[in-house]
Amino acid sequence: MISVGSSTGVTISFAEKFANSQQFDQVFREGMALVEATANYLEGPGRRDSKAITPTAGVLYASESMRLTTRLLELASWLVIRRALKAGEIGIEEARTKRRRLRLAAIGRPHHVPDYEKLPPRLRELIEASFALHDRIVMLDKALEQRPEAVVTEITSNPVAQQVDRLSAAFGAERLAAG
Repeated sequence: MISVGSSTGVTISFAEKFANSQQFDQVFREGMALVEATANYLEGPGRRDSKAITPTAGVLYASESMRLTTRLLELASWLVIRRALKAGEIGIEEARTKRRRLRLAAIGRPHHVPDYEKLPPRLRELIEASFALHDRIVMLDKALEQRPEAVVTEITSNPVAQQVDRLSAAFGAERLAAG
């Protein structure tokens, strides 16, 4: 129970709430679906598409598809670590150790690369979708890795709590609780 008039802070654990939420499940499903869609494309239609482009674009296709695959493997690893933590299969310290092995650093977007527009449209769609997922996971990762002391909110700095304190002082705490 939270004591509104106290100077004790309340810890809001975004990590705990998010890990056990439907939003996490949705991000997980979206991420894994993107991995599967990319694999299906690269193994099927992507092979045909890569043969229909110029040799210069073919080199770009090879490098961008490799970067795409690498990026998705890192993102899928992050999702699996978080799911294992949620399921209680690993502890927080093991999850942090595994997370430190991942490279979620900002990756340059290929838009400025010459001939990028010559890549097959489906490959470009998958690249863009992977960057959108990457951006979401990087934001989530930063929020989830914050230490609890970084997300503590002092109730006394809350204007509503201050008003409740004034009302309690004026009318007595028993009346407010009863009314």
